Amino acid sequence: MRIEKNIELLTNIKSAGIILKPSSPELKDIYLEIKALFEEANINIYLEDNSANMISLKGYSLEELCQKVDFLISVGGDGTLLSVVRKSFKFDKAVLGINLGTLGFLTDISMEQLPQFIEDLKNNIYKIDNRMMVEGSVNLNKFVAFNDIVISRKSISSMIKIDGKIDGKHFNSYYGDGVIISTPTGSTAYNLSVGGPIVYPLTEAFIVTPVAPHSLTQRPLVMPADFEIEFKIIDNQGAVVIVDGQDIYEVEQNQSIKIKIANKKAKMIHRIQRNYFEVLNEKLRWGN
Repeated sequence: MRIEKNIELLTNIKSAGIILKPSSPELKDIYLEIKALFEEANINIYLEDNSANMISLKGYSLEELCQKVDFLISVGGDGTLLSVVRKSFKFDKAVLGINLGTLGFLTDISMEQLPQFIEDLKNNIYKIDNRMMVEGSVNLNKFVAFNDIVISRKSISSMIKIDGKIDGKHFNSYYGDGVIISTPTGSTAYNLSVGGPIVYPLTEAFIVTPVAPHSLTQRPLVMPADFEIEFKIIDNQGAVVIVDGQDIYEVEQNQSIKIKIANKKAKMIHRIQRNYFEVLNEKLRWGN
């Protein structure tokens, strides 16, 4: 069975919660336009409270919103959608991304396409991607990641040494600027910029990519996601752990970061016409 086969749709399409790109009060008119389009299709719209405060309207906390609606709508770009997916993950809500800029890897529906998409949505002409998420822990902190976990040196003037284990057994020692542990979704983010491979986003795999390694023999590694990975900080400078570019944790010498696949997936709503390879071609300008 091909992994992109569409086997899941929303149970109800009666209400949606909207989260707007932060610090963008100019989006008020866009929000009102989106609200009107959905309400014309008899889909009630509710606004998340931070977004509501930004544009001087009434809103609901994310928890209240997720309990109230059938799906969520992220309005902005890939960064906004990434944040929405992570914050709403425990509520198991599918997320639709409306893109206000250039075509994104995650957000593919423009304002011009929205009226037709809403019609298609009502007629069950859409798909839901189930994307792998990662669970991690560092010290007593637990977190989830959608794109990547970056273990980086604290000081720009020195390199960092990290020991890696797979299912409790040593497999590598990294010496350089750090290591990226990426999901397939995140393979086109920081991982790609340091020479890591692109992995089809519905795959279940870890991509472990060294950042500026001291040894030329160090190479990216792709492995099945049913392994548990552990990285231990060896040298005395410690390290920082950056989750999806949004949350930062400090790690000291001899402390470890443990990473495994999450027990459920992130759900993303897309146009039925969306083709990932066409997105790659356009974003990366392949053939030009």
